[in-house]
Amino acid sequence: MRKLLGLTALGLLVSAGVANAADKVVVVTSFPKELTDAFEAAFAASNLDYELEILSKGTSAAVKYIQETAGNNTSDLMWASAPDAFEVLKGNDLLAKVEINAEGIPEKIGTYPINDPDGFYYGFAASGYGIMWNTRYLQANELAPAKEWEDLAKPEYFGHVGMSAPSRSGTTHLTVETLLQGAGWEKGWADWKWISGNMNTVTERSFGVPDGVNSGNFGLGVVIDFFGFSSRASGFPVDFAYPSVTAVVPANIGVVKNAPNPEGAKAFIEFVLSPEGQQVLFDPAIMRLPVNPAAYATAPDGIPNPFEGDDVKASVNFDADRSEKRYNVVNSLFDVMVTYRLTELREAVRAVQLAEIALADKDNAEAKALIAEARALIDATPITEEESLDPSFAAVFQQKRKKESDVIEGRQAEVEQQWDAFVVENYAKAKALAEKAASL
Repeated sequence: MRKLLGLTALGLLVSAGVANAADKVVVVTSFPKELTDAFEAAFAASNLDYELEILSKGTSAAVKYIQETAGNNTSDLMWASAPDAFEVLKGNDLLAKVEINAEGIPEKIGTYPINDPDGFYYGFAASGYGIMWNTRYLQANELAPAKEWEDLAKPEYFGHVGMSAPSRSGTTHLTVETLLQGAGWEKGWADWKWISGNMNTVTERSFGVPDGVNSGNFGLGVVIDFFGFSSRASGFPVDFAYPSVTAVVPANIGVVKNAPNPEGAKAFIEFVLSPEGQQVLFDPAIMRLPVNPAAYATAPDGIPNPFEGDDVKASVNFDADRSEKRYNVVNSLFDVMVTYRLTELREAVRAVQLAEIALADKDNAEAKALIAEARALIDATPITEEESLDPSFAAVFQQKRKKESDVIEGRQAEVEQQWDAFVVENYAKAKALAEKAASL
């Protein structure tokens, strides 16, 4: 009898374990621990039926993980900032269409839809892109804040700028793509190269940029807005500005197709869209913009309201479809032209800057022509926008490098080698021409 009771108890424990497993909601996310911890605690306090399990991955890595595990999916939710990443998953038929109960959330923020019109993912917070700076650092180096993208390209900021690569950060990808769309393909890439020529470093993750500005390792950083707001709210001597060429787009959450716990996934989405969930965004460690306009009635100081006034002058109507089509192309192109050739780019940019400074008060037509030629060489991009949007060309870029020494093969390797030869030659010629101009 005692043995039978023991077996019964064991069976109950096994059943309980199975039930607990079923109640687990697995969330694949690129968001930092400060955000996920706050939402996990708030969700647990309001809902005893489900428990979150956070699987932290960068946006590109999260997309790749969901693609690779689709045959035996164990994930319930994808939670990240980049709408183009969700478009990739949607296009791959890896998101589930679900109906969510939420009130008070408008259809659009500016001209951009907050939710996927087809119901495959939902916006829960809004984000803009811009520049943060360390006020003490700038004062010590006698620098003014940079508030426009073009400001970051000025020679006085040489060595003072930090940024992550779009291949390492979904939010950085959105920032790069926003300028490409707002300024145009050719000028956008030229702007990024002149900004990058002033860089102190390319950080491993997007979080490394605010960390570097907060600590004073460098003075200015290209960031998503909430990095600036949360650092300021935490007491760091920093500030943030939206350039005039920026966009405000939703950060998103969606249910993965064939999710083990679709009801739990839906419950969490409804929580983050509820008035209680939207208030969690104002946690000092998070400081993101809610998608429910009513939430701003209790917004802390320094949080702009993108639904009214002109706190955020978002001039770019971000095209997520365009971004999704060339997602990997843009990432690879930035790495080849900037990340893996940062030394050569910085040397070329600095040579031009010094030549222009030396010739600022001189009227030398030959020198000016040499500088103009050097600038054009740095500006040049190896492919056109039309090529970047060609589906057959974009399909070539499927392999991701975490570092320059990682080996890639096939057609992608051939194209990237062609690009690399193009920019190495251009940067070397630009440097030589600028140095010749300066000698005149």
